[in-house]
Amino acid sequence: MNHTVILVIDDNEEHASATAEALQKVGYKCRIATSGKEGLKIIEAGEIDIVITDLIMHDIDGLQILKTTKERLPEAEVILITGYGTVETAVDAMRKGAATYLLKPININHLRAEVNKLVEKQGLVRNNKELHKQLDEKYGLSGIIGNSPKMQKVLTIVNQISGTTATILITGESGTGKELISKIIHNNSPRKNNPLVVLNAAAIPENLLESELFGHEKGAFTGALYQRKGKFEYASHGTLFLDEIGDMPLSTQVKLLRVIEDGVVTRVGSNEAIEVDVRLIAATNQDLEKLIKEGKFREDLYFRLNVVSIKLPPLRERLEDIPLLIDAFLREFSRIHNKKVSILSPEARKILYKYPWPGNVRELKNCIESMVVVSMKDAIDTEDIPDHILQRSGETSTVPGLAAGITIEEAERELIKSTLSTVGGNREEAAKMLGIGERTLYRKLDRYGLK
Repeated sequence: MNHTVILVIDDNEEHASATAEALQKVGYKCRIATSGKEGLKIIEAGEIDIVITDLIMHDIDGLQILKTTKERLPEAEVILITGYGTVETAVDAMRKGAATYLLKPININHLRAEVNKLVEKQGLVRNNKELHKQLDEKYGLSGIIGNSPKMQKVLTIVNQISGTTATILITGESGTGKELISKIIHNNSPRKNNPLVVLNAAAIPENLLESELFGHEKGAFTGALYQRKGKFEYASHGTLFLDEIGDMPLSTQVKLLRVIEDGVVTRVGSNEAIEVDVRLIAATNQDLEKLIKEGKFREDLYFRLNVVSIKLPPLRERLEDIPLLIDAFLREFSRIHNKKVSILSPEARKILYKYPWPGNVRELKNCIESMVVVSMKDAIDTEDIPDHILQRSGETSTVPGLAAGITIEEAERELIKSTLSTVGGNREEAAKMLGIGERTLYRKLDRYGLK
């Protein structure tokens, strides 16, 4: 059964019933109103997808029905039923938002065809909105997950620079989310409707990198069988994200600097300069200042790239964000893999908090996906954790301050203190790990002077 709800408004009860019955036979859910006033009440209550209304009625006409529908239910569609004498009015109503009009007597097949078209249109609009919602969740500013001071600083910078055309340098260890930040910046910039082109400088052989960046002409080198645009041309009026910029050869760095300064590229094998309008975001996991001292990176290029700098902290420096990331990845992969996994046992959480995450957020994300995929239950437990994480987290760590002869209260105080430290001060997560309620934890914090 189709979930579309159709409201039929006609002060001729027989006509209203016949119209509704014709649509119900093909699976639509219909409601009937035998006056304009009754129809408006149903519209005011909401949950109507399509309104089919007679144009001329005794109390309230179809134009008022159209006006109220568009005010109260902007996504609903309106079909007007009219006689030959009121076609001109119906056409004017279409300018005001009506989807179409049908002439009396109604051709049932025509009516069904028009309704089907509107249902398909509404489905496409909803799918498009859902897609945009998912993109906003992933690449909007809300896609930056973290309440830690360091991530809040990153969010502030991203918020300030997204609307500009400034060149950006993102630094941070592998797996900290440099490409994600570039996508969020692009998606919140005036260039978001133009391409975001990504190139990893470390993944392209040195002899092909210039061609990838700037393009080449046919016959420019062995194997160049046709003319090819480079990434700069593809990204024109958009954003170019150059990852692992520290691995770029010095010879290519010189040409990149020229493009940044002049705003033109020259394809390999050509003398013709092509203007490009590109916002550049570069990223690296290397220390560029150290590379400059070693003669491996040009200082002038560094200053050109480092107009705005964003430093992404490793996961070990933002422990309080781990619970947020875990929950976000659980939701994401439960949806992707059609699972109902939403809970992580306290024992599993302890292990994940103790693990040092050398691969940062990327490693945590891959770990959560693996656990969601292999889990046979709604709750993830220790047996679902990948072996290498279990082994590395397996050392039994004694709680600092615990020794024979101390009181139970002293031991409890040290246990709470250690647990809070493990989860970066997140009291909700600490309570979960300790197996007590949040209120109980707050009382104990107050009791032991740990607030």
